[in-house]
Parts: sequence; structure tokens; C-alpha cells
Amino acid sequence: MPQPATTRKRTRDPEAKRAAILDAARATFAELGYERATIREIAKRAGVANGLITLHFSSKENLFIAAAAPQQIIQNVAGDLEGLPRRVASTFVHQMEAGELAESFTALLRSSTSDRTVAREMQRAMREQSVAAYRQMAPDDDAEAKVEMIVAVLNGIALSRYVLADGLLAAMSPEEIIDRTTELLRTVVLG
Repeated sequence: MPQPATTRKRTRDPEAKRAAILDAARATFAELGYERATIREIAKRAGVANGLITLHFSSKENLFIAAAAPQQIIQNVAGDLEGLPRRVASTFVHQMEAGELAESFTALLRSSTSDRTVAREMQRAMREQSVAAYRQMAPDDDAEAKVEMIVAVLNGIALSRYVLADGLLAAMSPEEIIDRTTELLRTVVLG
């Protein structure tokens, strides 16, 4: 008598699938840029159906913003205002050195040359998250301007050191970059 086929129970783990989609999106956007990356390619790399991406993110633009926003920096800088410049500089440099943020910045820079609307939306989302995090440490009337300056400094370092990888910034040690960035940010934050 033939044995009945065993049925496998499907496991649903929406957070794991969402994480896989974001990882695949970061890699795809960094490699191809916003314009050439497709939902189909991202779904293939994540091992999910195209519709699941639409369900989680509703559009390619929203997926790009979610994938490229460097939430890690914001989550790792809580604390007192005096120590904020060093925490931001240290977290940023360590994550860029480890490659954790490099894909996000590469994707953002590539998209800014092909789709300025998406790049602006990405910057807006990053700015809003950063301003909210900053205001938790210091209810400052000038928070938005300070956050804009912090983002501009970090974007400049990312472009020079990690994207173009040329010049004096590219030759400095990570600790020297952290020290110099801390001083710049101290002027912005505590100025």
C-alpha cells in the first residue's frame, strides 16, 4: 500500500520576507541604479513574488526610500547632546567601513543622476527621521537646519571617501575621519 505524501506546512514570516526584500533592493539599486532596477529583479533576488513587494511597499519609489534610508545611524545615536557629534561620526564611519551603508549611499547617488524626484524623497525621509531623533535629545528651534548640515557633511564624506575613493579623505584612517568629522559636527550641533 502506498504511503500518503507528507505535506509540508508553509511557514509565514513576514518580517523575514520584508528583510529579504530590503536586502535584495539595496543590492539591486546599488548595482543598477533606481531607473534600471525593477520590482521583478528585486523579487527574484529576494525569492518572493512581485506582489509581495507591492503589498509591503506599494511602489518602487517607496521601496527605494525604505531600502536606502540609513536608519542604523538614527537608532545608534541616542544619548546626551554633548556626545552626539562623536556618536554620529563613529556610527557613520564604522557602518560605512563595514559596507552597511555604502550600498544605500551608492543607490542614492546613482538615483540622483537619473531620478531627482526619488532622490529628493529619499533625502526628505532621511531628514524627517533625523530631525525627530534630534528633537528627542534637544528641543531646538534650529533642529532642521542643524540636521541639514549634519546630512550635508556626511554626504560629502560618503561621496569623497566611499564612492569616489580618491584624495586625502580616502587615505585617512577611519579613526582620523571620525575625529575630524566629530569636530565638524560639534560646531554644527553645539556651535
